[in-house]
Amino acid sequence: MDSTDLPTYIYLHGFASSPQSQKATYIAKCFSSLQIHMKLPDLNQGDFSHLTLTRQIAQVQTEFPPAPSSITLIGSSFGGLTSAWLAQQHSQVKQVVLLAPAFEFLTHWQSKLGQEQMQRWEREKYLPVYHYGQKRSLPLSYEFIRDAGQYHDHQLQRPVPTLILHGIHDEVIPVQASRDFAGTRPWVQLVELDSDHGLGNVMPQLWQEICRFCQVSVATE
Repeated sequence: MDSTDLPTYIYLHGFASSPQSQKATYIAKCFSSLQIHMKLPDLNQGDFSHLTLTRQIAQVQTEFPPAPSSITLIGSSFGGLTSAWLAQQHSQVKQVVLLAPAFEFLTHWQSKLGQEQMQRWEREKYLPVYHYGQKRSLPLSYEFIRDAGQYHDHQLQRPVPTLILHGIHDEVIPVQASRDFAGTRPWVQLVELDSDHGLGNVMPQLWQEICRFCQVSVATE
């Protein structure tokens, strides 16, 4: 592929994470080894407390090159869900790679927290959430939940070539969520891995699958 034809690659980190996460830095380094630059926006925007899916979508849109340049999105967890919505809304997005995407995440959150804690969060407006990038708890506005309620996975129907990589031992977003998503969308490839939500033990395999799907390869002499 000629360098002028290369898409713009954008990596979207996960919820309560950062561009310095293990997966982000590993994948960026792998692309760099091929002389391919990957954008790594900080989705916290210095204000994690008021994070919403709508805000993330709007932020990433500002990273897009002028049309008709093509875009490949690689998103982890909540960044994966954001990638899926950007692909739904923008024809410039030609392919997406989703790492343990946060499909059905509201259902999982509500189940994990329970009705009582969800009601307390709504009443008190903020909930302490551990931020792995900051390594401390930060308050998260209930607007995060209210905003997410307007997005429904079944609306994601644009046939964008999609690769999902999901661990079968995922304790945050069960792999069944990705199975359900892929099962009704023939343009989605699902690769199940012997890993958990972090996918930390299968990094080389992630890169191998990304190269295969994105049709990039290490240059040989």
